[in-house]
Amino acid sequence: QVQLVESGGGLVQAGGSLRLSCAASTRIFSQYTMGWFRQAPGQEREVVAAIRESGSTTYYLDSVKGRFTISRDNAKKTIYLQMNNLKPEDTAVYYCAAAFDLQSGNGWSNPRNYNYWGQGTQVTVSS
Repeated sequence: QVQLVESGGGLVQAGGSLRLSCAASTRIFSQYTMGWFRQAPGQEREVVAAIRESGSTTYYLDSVKGRFTISRDNAKKTIYLQMNNLKPEDTAVYYCAAAFDLQSGNGWSNPRNYNYWGQGTQVTVSS
């Protein structure tokens, strides 16, 4: 069982920045593809970004490219999401997720491919 704990959410004005963190409890953290998802009220959960086991490959939702950066520190068993130039439409609950033995291709964007989830952290961007 892997426990994921997110932190760093909050209220920020449009154009501002936030940095989310997600700490994992597993000793084999470096074997997991990690992702950030978000879910706004009344909407489906969508992937924001993902990062492969070594950190050498990253993926992004088109609407956040150039504004968000995902990274990981395998020694600290932690991933990060740096969010810059935030917009009101980024408002959502953000979830960290872990996928074990994720195959290559587009599987990174499918929530069903992720085995473990954090409890979520609220991000609110005011206009």
